[in-house]
Amino acid sequence: MVGKLTIRDGKREVPNHLTIPFIEGDGIGKDIWFAAQKVIDKAVDKAYDGRRSIEWKEVLAGEKAVQTCGLSLPDETLATIKEYLIAIKGPLGTPVGKGHRSLNVALRQELDLYACVRPIRYFDGVPSPLKEPEKTKVTIFRENTEDIYAGIEWQAGTDEVAKVLSFLKEEMGVEKIRFPETSSIGVKPISEQGSKRLVRAAIDYALENSLQTVTLVHKGNIQKFTEGGFCKWGYELAQAEYPVQLASGDLIVNDIIADNFLQQILLAPEKFQVVALTNLNGDYASDALAAQVGGIGIAPGANINYQTGHAIFEATHGTAPDIAGKNRANPSSLLLSAVMLLEYIGWKEAADEIVRALECAFSSKVFTIDLAQPSQVKAKTTSEFVDYLIEAIEFLD
Repeated sequence: MVGKLTIRDGKREVPNHLTIPFIEGDGIGKDIWFAAQKVIDKAVDKAYDGRRSIEWKEVLAGEKAVQTCGLSLPDETLATIKEYLIAIKGPLGTPVGKGHRSLNVALRQELDLYACVRPIRYFDGVPSPLKEPEKTKVTIFRENTEDIYAGIEWQAGTDEVAKVLSFLKEEMGVEKIRFPETSSIGVKPISEQGSKRLVRAAIDYALENSLQTVTLVHKGNIQKFTEGGFCKWGYELAQAEYPVQLASGDLIVNDIIADNFLQQILLAPEKFQVVALTNLNGDYASDALAAQVGGIGIAPGANINYQTGHAIFEATHGTAPDIAGKNRANPSSLLLSAVMLLEYIGWKEAADEIVRALECAFSSKVFTIDLAQPSQVKAKTTSEFVDYLIEAIEFLD
């Protein structure tokens, strides 16, 4: 009988035959989703020989949702993910400077998926701009619901921004807006509660995975109450809730200014294990780190609320409309996000099957075009790449 993930007494209960919602995604989403699904199903079947299985349930968002029901994010989609707790999704497009706000951000905020988790590791054989990319092994915990992604801003020249500017000048005594007549204004909320729950998740992850160091990345030297607050509250949380681990040396919490961090991950990436960041800094840093190990085409991601159990696992790259439908897209980001999903529900054996197949492909220089070109090898199509992975899962011991 097929069932759904539930939470009881703070623990996940997973039926052997599980329904998981999926969002196909825009652009190359269709290409990579159906490719990835074949590999996931094969890995589950190989790992458990029919004792466990996944029934995939499509929910709509993005272009397909607009075409079907006139809305980019239907209420039914949110309701279904809330009910089933987890989902996996392809990339969703966001117009720049106009149109709807990011659907990815909307999903995170509606479901309060406060932790964006991005494990960054190197696979042997993948082209990298670094001489020693294998030294990069970092797990990013990016705060996912606050900061400028709250979307609180007013456009230059509008009545709304005039009211905000008037309030800032007359009520708050602000005199440092250099060109008020042509300025747009945004608000950057960072809270103690939001910061502490993110840092708690990062520390718990570190301890559960026998990792010693959690680094708080911030720009508190300039933004003293927002970015600086994130750092201060992170230390407070660690000292209040993990004093034994700090005293024993099982846990080390330190911090670094964001711009220095972006330098140090190039010079000495081995210094970092688990990193907690505010939302915007986390966006920059996670993509920069992914570039060090081969790019966001092979970078997984998850958006998680560790308190409610809700989680969406996603491809971290864009929709690449120029190659959509051409059988050229790399499904590895989505596959590695599926690995995170399988680990989240406790199906590690299936997750390991996918990882081993990818390791085999990459070490053998079996690449789609994004990795084949810098490696100067012949590119595999999406379907050829997936066929290779399925064969590897079938025959690897």
